[in-house]
Amino acid sequence: MTIPPTLDLLSDLVAKARAAGADSADAVMHHGTSVSIERRLGRIEKLERSEGQDLGLRVFIGQRQAIVSSSDLRPDALAAMVERALAMARLAPEDPFCGIAGADLLARSFPTLDSVDPHEPNIETLLARAALAEETAMSIAGITNSDGASAGWGSGYSALVTSAGFAGENHSTYHSISMTAVAGTGTGMERDYDYSSALHAEDLDDPAQIGRSAAERALRRLNPRKLETAKVPVIFDPRVAGGLVGHALGAISGPSIARGTSFLKDKLGQPVFSPKITVREEPHRKRGLRSRPYDAEGLPTQARALFDKGVLTTWLLDLRSARQLNLAPTGHAARGTSGPPGPAASNLTVDAGTLKPQELYAGENALYVTDLMGQGVNGLTGDYSRGAAGFWIEKGEIAYPVSEITIAGNLKDMYQTLTPADDLEIKRGLDSPSLRVDGMVLAGR
Repeated sequence: MTIPPTLDLLSDLVAKARAAGADSADAVMHHGTSVSIERRLGRIEKLERSEGQDLGLRVFIGQRQAIVSSSDLRPDALAAMVERALAMARLAPEDPFCGIAGADLLARSFPTLDSVDPHEPNIETLLARAALAEETAMSIAGITNSDGASAGWGSGYSALVTSAGFAGENHSTYHSISMTAVAGTGTGMERDYDYSSALHAEDLDDPAQIGRSAAERALRRLNPRKLETAKVPVIFDPRVAGGLVGHALGAISGPSIARGTSFLKDKLGQPVFSPKITVREEPHRKRGLRSRPYDAEGLPTQARALFDKGVLTTWLLDLRSARQLNLAPTGHAARGTSGPPGPAASNLTVDAGTLKPQELYAGENALYVTDLMGQGVNGLTGDYSRGAAGFWIEKGEIAYPVSEITIAGNLKDMYQTLTPADDLEIKRGLDSPSLRVDGMVLAGR
């Protein structure tokens, strides 16, 4: 995609909005290009390339704001965009907390993130990656079918300009591979998957290893059993453990705190997790999947421990929620082109512990969870109930696969008992080692 002189274009748009009567304004633009292929049983099922761009203008008249977006960059379309935004702002209700960041809050220097792979793979390269993943999976005894392998590449660009003097742009690329294998026959079939994604091709996992892992995961799931209802320790595989911690992120988001709708609303500066748990944010990690040099309001981003040895150290605040709470913003704003900013964190990791994963359940009966289903989490109370599948552990040994079970508890209690293993891998953007939770209710037959 040919990217126009975006900063100049956005600066001109903001200047036009100010000249037409806006007290302040900001403009954001996103460009994206992606290529994806899907292959199943040796045949190409999808080959797609897409390109798109979108621009958003936000204007303020007093305490009234309006946002309009468009993909049309012609001068007459941009002029109409300014006119429409101002007309909407004059009719909007007042919001005492809206507004852009003042010059004293803006980021003035940007870190180098090494987020761009200069080499775009051709279609043959993507097909070869998917083919190797699928052929490796299908070569393993017991694998009876393929649900498809995919490979992709993309490039994303974003820019932000504000009338307070901020101008910044960010560019990143990504590569991906995935494979889903099917084992067994008839009503006894099971499937599982594996994947890898990275900003640079050289950081991708080997496609053959992706295929082998997907096949082995599917084979391990054959002949699952149901379990009796019990109260047991539950070990969360790294693939799902990050999501368990991720529920805390919504609970410390500024808008939830301002509305009083979070089960952690009174916990700032207090223990939330066990002292064994530290959750770090690293927005400047080189080649990080969610790295960003500044936030969506032009504020600097910074590394921090959101939870330090279990203690909650900060809320996630954009400007609006910070003003609601009478606090300083934390540089967590994220936004698209058609809506206002909202808080989001980037590149999160749970510190590894000292125990091997097997030591989390040595000598015990426990449930090892590899998959979770449903959205049974109450953000107001912390009540947690999810469908699950995985493996039953008997006397410290994995005994057999299990499915059609539900695990339940309350996040406030669960977080206090978390124990991390030492198997942390940085590969998802929200990464955790295996985690043990004591005393969860397992609802079976």
